[in-house]
Amino acid sequence: MTTTTPTVRTSAGPVQGTSRDGVHAFLGIPYAAPPFGPRRFAAPRAPEPWDGVRPATEYGPTVPKPPYAPPYDVLLPEPQIPGEDCLNVNVWTPDPGASGLPVFVWIHGGAFVNGSNAVPVYDGTAFARDGVVCVSVNYRLGVDGFAHFADDGPPNRGLLDQVAALRWVQENVAAFGGDPARVTVGGESAGAMSVGSLLAMPSARGLFGRAVLQSGAGHHALTPATATRICGYLAERLAVPPTREALAAVAIPDLIAAQQGLAAEIAVMPDPARFGEVAANLMAFEPVVDGEVLPDLPIRAIAGGSARDVPVLVGANRDEQRLFLVPNGVVDMVNDQLLELAVGGYGLPAGRALEVYRASRPGATAGELLADVATDWFFRLPAIRLAEAATQAGGGTGGRAWVYEFSWPSPQFGGRLGACHALEIGFTFDTLAHEAHGVLTGDVAPQELADAMHGAWVRFISDGDPGWAPYDVQRRPVQDFGAEVRLVEDPRGAERSLWDGIR
Repeated sequence: MTTTTPTVRTSAGPVQGTSRDGVHAFLGIPYAAPPFGPRRFAAPRAPEPWDGVRPATEYGPTVPKPPYAPPYDVLLPEPQIPGEDCLNVNVWTPDPGASGLPVFVWIHGGAFVNGSNAVPVYDGTAFARDGVVCVSVNYRLGVDGFAHFADDGPPNRGLLDQVAALRWVQENVAAFGGDPARVTVGGESAGAMSVGSLLAMPSARGLFGRAVLQSGAGHHALTPATATRICGYLAERLAVPPTREALAAVAIPDLIAAQQGLAAEIAVMPDPARFGEVAANLMAFEPVVDGEVLPDLPIRAIAGGSARDVPVLVGANRDEQRLFLVPNGVVDMVNDQLLELAVGGYGLPAGRALEVYRASRPGATAGELLADVATDWFFRLPAIRLAEAATQAGGGTGGRAWVYEFSWPSPQFGGRLGACHALEIGFTFDTLAHEAHGVLTGDVAPQELADAMHGAWVRFISDGDPGWAPYDVQRRPVQDFGAEVRLVEDPRGAERSLWDGIR
């Protein structure tokens, strides 16, 4: 049964949500002013206070973004909700009248161009049921969030939005029962890469005490030169100068269409001479190492001690890249020649590397081998490097890291999806029952694995220890969440060693 909740007073005014089965949900609360009109491409500003009690019973507007292209529009369903108050948060709490509860702030993924906090699999009910105040965040995406202008436009607006949301949490979460001194920030994919950036950002320091990074870490960010060039290519498509003022005058649908056209061009012809580091990761809009908001590549900053007092839970899925190669059929189009080119493009000595990868994968096709190599380059090695950096920079008890791998294989696409990208989210949020996620998991996803994984996340958020040995570079313990839950030392160590000095 759903009923109205008590009124909670936030810094901008009172809100009233809904209550069901002992969990109170407050949805669509603005943490910043609408980023349109004179505030377009500007740093986030405080929301306008409101009079009276604001209903917080439905998800708020989503930020400007394109739909996913088929088949990902079905595999990763996400809502489009109109409205300008798109910089909003959702809060789930077991008791607004409580005090001192741990807090989990969630930053969604979507390659920095898609996603929202209204995606059903991010429902925070299970965290609140288990004593955690869960907060999910919208932030500006694509051109609005990450285009790097040649003139005075502030850089990394999407990251600045996340910092503004974390500040909102510091100011307001006590009113929902949470403890502002017990905040964990987490995310998946681009959300995890955002968390990696936050670990490196001076403006985020002190706003959270722990971090969870699922399938993303600290390697993905652009140089200002590449980011400025990308913005220039976008402006060329629109026949306007690459300035904040000129692009702000372009209608949002036209801007998003140009953004999609640029992404398609990069995907078809990822030329490093034209697109720089974007040619490898295919994300045209992402955090930029601007020297101020983001002073350095996150992994370098973390290794230098930027987050030495922040314990991290970090990991990846066993078959991440299969999400991007199996549903569209590309996995079967890869031949040996293309495989060798790709492996060389990632910096590995192709002959030796493929010999090592093939040794533990008898019968694997060229496409399947490419998926494993790309998974290591894009996700697994960055997670390991972040764990190494956090462990070595921490000293004493601070800066410890725990590493996991998710290896339960989806039965979808004839079992070829494996433990693909995004598959673990329904397990960590304990939202397997949400029909939308069943497109990835099928109808046989084991609830006991969700119980184990979600329970580990709750323990880390609440106590700072998910329940297995912290990472060290001698034994390299990794908690494997798969057909069974077990601790493995240095899984696929031969492949990991190939990347030393390369990734």
